[in-house]
Amino acid sequence: MQVEFITSAPDLKSRPERILPEFAFLGRSNCGKSSLINHFLERSGMAKTSSKPGKTRLMNYFLVEDRFYLVDLPGYGFAKVSKDQRAMWWQLFESFLACQERPLALFHLLDARHEPSVEDREVSQWMQRSGHPYALAATKIDKVGTNARAQRYEQIIQSLDVTADIPFFPTSSKNRTGRVEMYEWIDALLAANQNEA
Repeated sequence: MQVEFITSAPDLKSRPERILPEFAFLGRSNCGKSSLINHFLERSGMAKTSSKPGKTRLMNYFLVEDRFYLVDLPGYGFAKVSKDQRAMWWQLFESFLACQERPLALFHLLDARHEPSVEDREVSQWMQRSGHPYALAATKIDKVGTNARAQRYEQIIQSLDVTADIPFFPTSSKNRTGRVEMYEWIDALLAANQNEA
């Protein structure tokens, strides 16, 4: 897979000038987002991982196969930042999800080990209201017993109150699972977007 880091953008005005479809990864700051992105891009270290949540402070843009941008959004929830910084992040999320200028789809990442938080549910509601296509990606499924996974997935879906047509991708960066299915969803959306154009 051909991948190129393009820029780190502090706001929507700083996004790449070249307009391409954007697929954003958004999740709590300890949900394994950077690890999943590296797994998805097949590049270790492309997205910076850290033992301290909240490493991502900007929108990081990666050009994938010269077809679309993967956008790594700041994690929310557990990062030890000031109230002002946290408020700026929430404002960035809201404006990003409300933006209609570019084709956009979203992956909402949720740690499979835990019940969705209040913030997870808030972000899910934003996604539902945005009108953009979005999917759920359960991370770290290798840390959940095989027999318990189906029940855990159902709990996540019910907690977020999403409809049955929302794609759900169990993923594990450790076991290298979920990437193919996520990419197939992206492929389908890119094809549909091209047909509409």
